Amino acid sequence: MKETQLDNEKHRLLQGDAALRLRDVPDGTCRLVITSPPYNIGKEYERDRRRTLDEYIEWLDPIVQACCDKVAEDGHLCWQVGNHLKDGEVFPLDYFFYSMISRRGFKLRNRIIWHFNFGLHATKRFSGRYETLLWFSKSDKYYFNLDPVRVPQLYPGKRHARGKGARAGQPSGNPAGKNPTDFWTFDPNEALNGNPIWDLPNIKSRHPEKTIHPCQFPSELVERCVLAFTEAGDTVLDPFVGAGTTVIAAAKHQRIGVGIDQSEKYIQIARSRLQDFLDGDLELRPFGKPVRRPRSGERVATVPAEWQTAAE
Repeated sequence: MKETQLDNEKHRLLQGDAALRLRDVPDGTCRLVITSPPYNIGKEYERDRRRTLDEYIEWLDPIVQACCDKVAEDGHLCWQVGNHLKDGEVFPLDYFFYSMISRRGFKLRNRIIWHFNFGLHATKRFSGRYETLLWFSKSDKYYFNLDPVRVPQLYPGKRHARGKGARAGQPSGNPAGKNPTDFWTFDPNEALNGNPIWDLPNIKSRHPEKTIHPCQFPSELVERCVLAFTEAGDTVLDPFVGAGTTVIAAAKHQRIGVGIDQSEKYIQIARSRLQDFLDGDLELRPFGKPVRRPRSGERVATVPAEWQTAAE
């Protein structure tokens, strides 16, 4: 098992089994533990065969316990998962992890839907285009800072109506932006009030953050949690760090990143990306950049001639 420390030994990348390497992180020292565990799809750093759902949950249970132990009293645990598929049946993994984490005394603060527009296409069901992020706090006295993650007001010119006393006629919104609740978007023209969706692109082939890791989640997903749930100097831990996204997001915002992965290859990639970031050479998708929508005149937005012919 190997350990890499960078930037004056602040950030740590630990290679080895998560259940074992978590012992190297002192209990109660992490303001945020955030991860996206292996999806049980036979990728390189998992087993040669897929686990059954029961085996998958049993394997992760002691790791969840260790992660809970690492969280500070006013800290958070964020667990991002998709679905388990077997013989065409969908098993929502967040259901299982909610039970696993809440029975350890953690309290669910939000169940957030991460929506994306690319992925595998299904033929006998609707194609899946979202995953969930479960945000838990360890106690009722948890740290939360809304300001860094506020979104633009949808109606900035809206004013208080009559009957509001001294506030009548004054702007009703906050000039710093609105509380996104559990719906986050950076394009107010496309906001759909009330939907608990964070509209972030997934890591596809042309994404600037793409590496060889098969299940990489975007830096911005982690950054939002880092900014809202931690302060500068806090420790952020990811027990399945993969390509290093969490440690890089922590470093970007003056937090201390700790990442674990059993794959030596991915630890090497994470180390290289982190060093590139510290040197100012890593390309990341800008924080808060709207998801691009094609303009009506673009070729990709035009109905193909073959489709028009088939419809006639």
